[in-house]
Amino acid sequence: MAITARLRYVIVLWLLWIVCAPAQARRSFELSRLKTRAERTEYIETSRYDDVVSFLNTVAQASPLVDITTFGYTFEGRPLPLAVVGRVSDAKPETVRSSGKLRVYIQANIHAGEVEGKESAQALVRDIATGRYARWLDSMVLLIAPIYNADGNERVSLTNRGPQNGPIGGMGTRANAQGLNINRDNMKLDTPEARSMVKLLRNYDPHVMIDLHTTDGSYHAYHLTWEVPNNPAADPRIERLARYEWMPAVTRAFKSKYGWDLFSYGDPSGEKPGRVWSTVEDLPRYTHNYWGLRNRFGILSEAYSYLPFQERVTTVTRFLEELLNFAHAHAGEIRKITEEADTTSVVGQRLSLQSKLKRSDQMVEILMGDVEQVIHPYSGHVMLRRVDVRKPEQMWLEATFEPIESERVPSAYYAPAETGAAMDLLQAHGVRMERLTQPLTMDLEEFQIASNETAGQVFEGHQQRTLTGKYAPIRRSLPAGTYRIPMNQPLSRLAFYLIEPRSNDGLLTWNFLDDVLRASSVYPILRTRN
Repeated sequence: MAITARLRYVIVLWLLWIVCAPAQARRSFELSRLKTRAERTEYIETSRYDDVVSFLNTVAQASPLVDITTFGYTFEGRPLPLAVVGRVSDAKPETVRSSGKLRVYIQANIHAGEVEGKESAQALVRDIATGRYARWLDSMVLLIAPIYNADGNERVSLTNRGPQNGPIGGMGTRANAQGLNINRDNMKLDTPEARSMVKLLRNYDPHVMIDLHTTDGSYHAYHLTWEVPNNPAADPRIERLARYEWMPAVTRAFKSKYGWDLFSYGDPSGEKPGRVWSTVEDLPRYTHNYWGLRNRFGILSEAYSYLPFQERVTTVTRFLEELLNFAHAHAGEIRKITEEADTTSVVGQRLSLQSKLKRSDQMVEILMGDVEQVIHPYSGHVMLRRVDVRKPEQMWLEATFEPIESERVPSAYYAPAETGAAMDLLQAHGVRMERLTQPLTMDLEEFQIASNETAGQVFEGHQQRTLTGKYAPIRRSLPAGTYRIPMNQPLSRLAFYLIEPRSNDGLLTWNFLDDVLRASSVYPILRTRN
């Protein structure tokens, strides 16, 4: 009888709450019970495209803090969902920009087998809608894209990502439906996904971008490794704040709160005692470096793939929390740095076009770890699971780069009308240009080609081209219709890296100028001498 009476009492209180509680409180209660597919299946499965869209729409219907829109399409025509989270009236880019707040873009699932970021990003939208992290919205608007490689996400297999520790219900593929790696497409824009993301950047102009991945390979002891823009052609103020203030603050918070270690991204090579911990290439085809060349803070997150799936989701959630705690506390400083980078002229400066890793002056402590084999319960293949050990090793650190090829930034470039395809690519990135309305004769510089080679192997659908040579002064009459690309514009660093002939990740690299280079001894794009 006592149990029955108590149960009746609870039911009566619950009914009274349903009737009397404010609508927003009821919605928050309902949202707190909303689960991602990973949560519903106890982390056996990961969300499919329809799961993500339904989850986001459910949150948006229950919360005025969340608006759902799309920012483009995949190769197979799936709309790419975007959650705009903040105290703004709608999801329109002009509304978000006019808020005056720090804009943070969070992107997950660029490699659709690396799925914990997708789950964490969805949960973040829900948790903010239920009232968590309310202080963030005083200073920030979040733009959250949980399922960037949506086509690859639907190509689920139990054996994708091989030894990665779950989800055992399968995961998607690294490539998109074209068979291309979207994280190598940020300069050439061969995929509709990359073009959609760049369109988002042009429209919303976020100050900070976070790209959520899963690492593999080395058996280190870090729950997560990170990287920030480290191409020497990027504005140094971006890397300085990100590498030497932001990431150390996040690392300290992780160690203090959870006892977990973070470190800058890398893999070991060589033999003791001269082992080296080296980061990924600084090429802007990678998202975090591309974002850096756009004068924005790009942060790469690499959760450790041999952690169990649920622990990887927890790790990414905590990493996002600490990143955004810092962003909230330093919102004004972050905005100021990006605004100064946009307005600082680089004309006349020498910027890097090719670089090499820079080794630390002294060895640093790297925490190596270990794994054990476990058998996938359904496929029978071997997975690896992190063992909780830390084995400190002294290694040389190669986390930054220094130029080996550089060039002076001109005040403008001039491209003939027949380079239209290349100019279309520049415009897709948001580079400003104009066309001459009448002929113009002026002193210029012309790049005279000494060697012109293409790679023997195809990479991402291209045989990459390289030139050597040097500039020489000329006087040239330019016809009407010639493209003029001024370099006193916010995207001057990106334009410079795309246009210069000795760039290792530019128009020439990706064959956009092949037609006009045939049997030519000079590079078709000219530049000013001053």
